[in-house]
Amino acid sequence: MAVDSAPSGQAPAGRLAGRWVPWLVIGLWLVLAAGMVPLSGKLSSVTTDSAVDTLPASAESTKVAVLDDSLPGGDDNTFVFVYHRAGGMTDADRATVERHYNTLAKQYPPKARTAADEDDEGSPASPSTDRRAMMFTLDVSTAHGAPEDLVGPLRDAAKDRPSGLELDVTGPGAIDGDMDAVFDGIDVQVLLTTIVVVTLLLILTYRSPVLWIIPLVTVGAAALTSMGTVYLLVKGFGIVVNDQNSALLTILVFGVGTDYALLLIARYREALHHHENVRVAMVHALHGAAPAIVASAATVVAGLLCLLVADLNSTSGLGPIGAAGILCALVAMLTLFPAVLVVLGRRVFWPAIPRLSTAVEEKPGLWGRLGTAVNRRRWAATLGSLGVLGVLALGLAGNTGALREQDQFLSAPESVTGFTVLREHFPELGGQPMTIFTRPAQQKQVLDIVKGTRGVAQAIPEQTSRGWANISVFPKDAPDTVAEYDTIKRVRTAVHAVSGAEAIVGGPSAENLDTEVTTKRDEKLVIPLVLTVVLIVLGLLLRAIAAPLILMATVIVSFAAAYGGSVFVFDTILGFKGIDYSVPLLAFLFLVALGVDYNIFLTSRAREETVRLGTREGMLKALSATGGVITSAGLVLAATFAVLATLPLVMLIEVGFLVAFGVLLDALLVRSVLVPALTLLIGRRIWWPSRLSRPAAELPDGQQSLANDEEPALQR
Repeated sequence: MAVDSAPSGQAPAGRLAGRWVPWLVIGLWLVLAAGMVPLSGKLSSVTTDSAVDTLPASAESTKVAVLDDSLPGGDDNTFVFVYHRAGGMTDADRATVERHYNTLAKQYPPKARTAADEDDEGSPASPSTDRRAMMFTLDVSTAHGAPEDLVGPLRDAAKDRPSGLELDVTGPGAIDGDMDAVFDGIDVQVLLTTIVVVTLLLILTYRSPVLWIIPLVTVGAAALTSMGTVYLLVKGFGIVVNDQNSALLTILVFGVGTDYALLLIARYREALHHHENVRVAMVHALHGAAPAIVASAATVVAGLLCLLVADLNSTSGLGPIGAAGILCALVAMLTLFPAVLVVLGRRVFWPAIPRLSTAVEEKPGLWGRLGTAVNRRRWAATLGSLGVLGVLALGLAGNTGALREQDQFLSAPESVTGFTVLREHFPELGGQPMTIFTRPAQQKQVLDIVKGTRGVAQAIPEQTSRGWANISVFPKDAPDTVAEYDTIKRVRTAVHAVSGAEAIVGGPSAENLDTEVTTKRDEKLVIPLVLTVVLIVLGLLLRAIAAPLILMATVIVSFAAAYGGSVFVFDTILGFKGIDYSVPLLAFLFLVALGVDYNIFLTSRAREETVRLGTREGMLKALSATGGVITSAGLVLAATFAVLATLPLVMLIEVGFLVAFGVLLDALLVRSVLVPALTLLIGRRIWWPSRLSRPAAELPDGQQSLANDEEPALQR
């Protein structure tokens, strides 16, 4: 006989199972999409990778950049043209260099020159001491375009040269242009690649010609909605969105949204065996899955919002950006996704359509057998898991130094190789120039002090304008090295001591130094806050203290193992020259927040089953019931983050690989073996201090312990 109502002891489906509800939900989403889709296309127009926007206003290099932009000629991009011939420069080569400079200077007139510059007007190009190279700098106003728009035409303009004369166009403007070229179209590339990856995984998971389309379309709707929402946040609150955060938004929404879909479908399939009416079945599926999904989303959102305390604008901006994406995914997967499934009915599962049956046979399956094995060898499973994680964590002894900006590219562009050539032939100009602003009355004093500072190759006075004097300083050491950063610190200390100068030091390398310092300061604030917030969310969900502490400990150990294993891969296999300064904090945030997700899915189900079966049987039942879906979710989330590893930028590869590896490690080892083994070892005390942790003698109504578990079988 048809079963349309809830079984005895459970709340009825009520009005939520009404025939009109799914259609109303779909209609509301269509209205929302009509407003959000146009806004989503505008997100790229408000993204910025400018150091002025990324660094906090209090950073010294930010003050220099703002002041530089406000002065005449300050809004220029500097390009360095380095000509070189292995056998030595010829007369024809030198004439070519002069001709190129004159042509480019007419096309891109230089900023106002000082009297000192006028003395050198006839020889703008400098020869190297080894006579094998010549170079000149060209300052191009931003009125002519952004760096990515300029670097190509500038290189093309200098193609006409004698055979054998090589040219590299480098400098801050060229590096910015090459970096921007990497990010050009990255949003579309990430979106399309993610869609392909998720599609393939959903098809393999469900082996259905129809079912995979529903979560993909729903997550796509959530992604577009999140982009529109983020655009509104940027316009309304001035949040900083860079290309990196925009790509992470897409990855987060698709990865997390698909995870929620997998969990809900698993519960819905179970409910269809007990309810003929698909709407009633969906209500009961939501009743079972929604608490874990909401808790999972709350954990990630809470962790992301902790980033708001960060000083680095790009880091603090990721907080509300990511939170908006997670919330959009959550709402879509708990409203639009169930509504579409209900409208399509059971046939959406074809060919494996779940049929109504009062007695569904439960097979132990792979995860049931794994649970049995873990239960038999609890200590071996615990120590073995910790041993694997410990060995991986040894990789932290590898190269965890900061990655230089020039080493960010997977394949070094011309701007990076040009710096190498520049250092070879012009060692005194091998570092990126510092910019010092001082009051004109103290310019000479500041200049003399800087020239005498260790690590400085040259210091050249520049123009004076609007109450400020400019000095260009060239360090001896290579860009973004520890030695160059030490020189910048010494220069800052020296010029700050000049009374009345109000001197400030900036420039590209100074910006990178300030970014690294700010990031390290942010880590000390954000990491403890994330741990505290996530721990509180877990405590509220599980209504316990012991279980959240144990789960957090496993996630931290898992992060250390993932980080160590990734460092080994980066250092030994891929040959990367360090870890980008932003990677540790981003990876920690994602792996803690997302890693806890799978423990939430497992332990919330274990707690539910413990009420009926006791801790041991409850955990084994939870592992058997959730093992397949959580593993599938882990594979999907890992694959979406792995999309970042397909991009030609080392930082994104590092984030993508580390998070993907960490998610797999957490889903396949920590959640599948370590957490169940620890739970089975600790027993009911893992739920301390809730009622589930009490011995049978303390429980009311004479409730009995399970004979083989010695734990209470609490009744609902």
